[in-house]
Amino acid sequence: MTTGIWIFIVILALLAGAAGGFFLTRKYMMDYLKKNPPINEEMLRMMMMQMGQKPSQKKINQMMQMMNRNMNQKLK
Repeated sequence: MTTGIWIFIVILALLAGAAGGFFLTRKYMMDYLKKNPPINEEMLRMMMMQMGQKPSQKKINQMMQMMNRNMNQKLK
């Protein structure tokens, strides 16, 4: 084989590896964030208290549902 073919094979393998790695990493992170959301109810309650609001359970549940709905829309 000539040198040009080997260079083409190496470049093709690098591109395939980069694309495969990107999509595998993206899928892993989406699954991780779905299982471990970055904000939970306790964090939300503390943020609301720091902003001077008295958080009721109803308000916290509404905000968590809104955040989950936004997350699901972004995943689709």
